[in-house]
This record gives sequence, C-alpha cells and structure tokens, in this order.
Amino acid sequence: MTHLHFDCFSGISGDMFLGALVDAGLPLRELSKGLAALPVSGYRLKARAVTRGAIHATKVDVTIHKGLGAPLTLRRINRTITASRLPARVKEQALDVFHRLAEAEGLAHGVHHGDVRFHEVGVLDSFVDVVGGLLGCHLLGVESATASPINLGSGSIETEHGTLPVPGPAVAALAKGIPIHSAGPARELTTPTGLALVRTLARDFVPLPPMRVRAIGYGAGTADPQGWANVLRLFLGETSARHGAGHDLITQLETNIDDMNPQTYETVMDRLYAAGAVDVTLTPVTMKRSRPGIVLTVLVAPEKADEAATVILRETTALGVRMMDVRRRILTRRIEAVRLGRESVQVKVAELGPGEERASPEYQDCKRVADQAGRPVREVMEAVMRAYQREKGAMKSAKGKRQN
Repeated sequence: MTHLHFDCFSGISGDMFLGALVDAGLPLRELSKGLAALPVSGYRLKARAVTRGAIHATKVDVTIHKGLGAPLTLRRINRTITASRLPARVKEQALDVFHRLAEAEGLAHGVHHGDVRFHEVGVLDSFVDVVGGLLGCHLLGVESATASPINLGSGSIETEHGTLPVPGPAVAALAKGIPIHSAGPARELTTPTGLALVRTLARDFVPLPPMRVRAIGYGAGTADPQGWANVLRLFLGETSARHGAGHDLITQLETNIDDMNPQTYETVMDRLYAAGAVDVTLTPVTMKRSRPGIVLTVLVAPEKADEAATVILRETTALGVRMMDVRRRILTRRIEAVRLGRESVQVKVAELGPGEERASPEYQDCKRVADQAGRPVREVMEAVMRAYQREKGAMKSAKGKRQN
C-alpha cells in the first residue's frame, strides 16, 4: 500500500505541501496538466530549488495572471469543484477541505459556515494549492496517510482583522482533537489551508510508522527565518501492513492508586487526553491489606510519555509511574467525511483485509449534530452510517461503469 507520512516539524502550508510532493518526484508538468480539469484559469505553476536553513527544498509558486475578482464563497467553491473533470476521489477530498475551512472560519468570526467569504484562504493561489496537493497525492498513487504532531508556531500574525496571536482563530479551531506543539521562531508556521489538507488526508497523527521509504520530499514556503529549516518533509513509500494490519510502537504507563477521591478521576482522564493520551483506563483491583484500589493505565505516543507521566504525578496521589514501550498490531485506518444535510461528519474506517472494512461514526461529530438538531444521538449515528453506505455504493457503481 502506497503510504504518505507528513513530518510537520515546521508546520504545513499549501505551497509547502505542493513543493514537497514535487520534490518527492511528482512531475510538475503532469500536475499542471491534471489541474486543467479544474475550470479556473489565470495562473501558472513554477518550481524552483531553494535552501531553508541547512536543507535543500523545492518551492512551488502559483504565478497569478488574472485573479478571481472577488472572495470565494463556499457555494461557489463547491460548484467549481463539482463541475470539474477531476477524479471523483479528489473532488470529494477537496469539498471536505473547503468545508473544514469554512467551519473553522465561521467559528472564528461567529458566522454560519455557509456565509463565510474566504478572504484569507480563498484567493486563486490557495485554491490551486488545495486541489493541486490532493491531485498530486492521486497522481502518486497515495492510498493512506499519517502525520506527525503539528508545529503551529508562536508569536503573532498580521491579518486584515488586525494583529492576532499564533495560532490564529481558524488554525486553533482546525487543531481541535489532534496533537500540536510550538517550537522554533516566533511566527506562524501552520496555515489554515495546510492544516485542513492534512486533517482531510491523514488517518492518524503518530510518529513515523513502519514503512519502506522510496522517496523523501522537502517543500518550502515563502518564509525563511534565520537559523531555522522552515520546510515540510514528506516520506513516500510502502507500508509493512498485510491484510489490513500493521505494527507500531506505543508507551504504556501504569500506576496503582488506593488513597484518592474517585470524583477526581474524571479530571485526571481529561488532562491525560489533553496531554496526548491515546487511551486511558481504570481497572479495579485488591491491593495490600485487602484495600480496594485502581490501576490507572495510559497509552501514549513515546514522545508524549514524559508529559503524560507528569500529569499522573501532579494530578493523582501516585508516587511513581511504570513506563514501558510496547508493540501494537493495529488495523490500517482512514477517516472518511460524510455529508448529513449541511453538516460534515467523520467516519473512522478500519481495513480488515482485501475488500473488507469496518466503519464507525465519530461520536463527538454525531453529538454535535444531534445537539444542534435536537435529535437523539443514536438516530444521528444510524443516519451517518446509512449515508456512508450510500456513498460507498455510489462510488463502487461509478468505478464499475468506468471499468466497463
């Protein structure tokens, strides 16, 4: 399976993504030819070699000859993408990216996502960055993707709305639920476009997974801070997964507790998840002198283990934490976006083997839709699965027609 891993040690933007794909072997001419399926014009792609810090990278520029004339609305973007001759999968992903951007901008500015005008990300070059990056993955045959924790940067940024802290409101909204951090120069390192792209493509945010790498690409943005390699690194290759399963490394933390108020466990678990925990469990046990106790177990990425251990030692009565690295056999997973009315709901799909999969809707997305509509969350989850099965059937039908 062709796999792409985003190493976002210096964040991600749309042009960094395009540059890294070209640096990894995507022919610029083939990309430009494929973008002709998009009914927009007035631009030209150009690639050049640059240096960022001590790293040689590729910078892809979108040279604008004629702009779109006005900010893009989500409705106009949807019409443009739907009317294009792009591959069906690229269309679906592009619609999801812009829906994510609209929702984030809507939250940031207190308006409905359908009323958002893309002043910051809707110009022609960003439009080409989004579709070009997705089309580039298609042309390279990418079947799955993962990403490292995202470096958002720090400091402040100047926008048409004034000076804002980094991350800006839209990036902060898009970053909910994924591992993030801040390092390097005091500037914006991740843009809304870049984060929306990686959230649509990446099935998980983990360290570099086991894979046989065949190409590494470095993509540069415009910024070139002194002493900092401001690039996005991509690893392209084959995963070691067979029959839908693979292995990775995770750290398991454990401690025994018998003298803590049980009411505090909810807060402990919340703070562990905020620190990057993948899973947290409480197991009742009988301890010395027949006292009832709890074994607190935490699974966390190795680079987050110390942070999670600090939470345990600060928030509980534990005096020590057992830490061990363990190998997991895991199913290959991906995230699909399903439309339910005007809302987008994520569905987690586990690949069991050739032609076999198991899908389940993301509970938090379903709860959000249920709360907005005043419906039972169970009904929303069932509706999402019906919509997913319909979309899956439609894609199979379209694929069969193309093959015939």
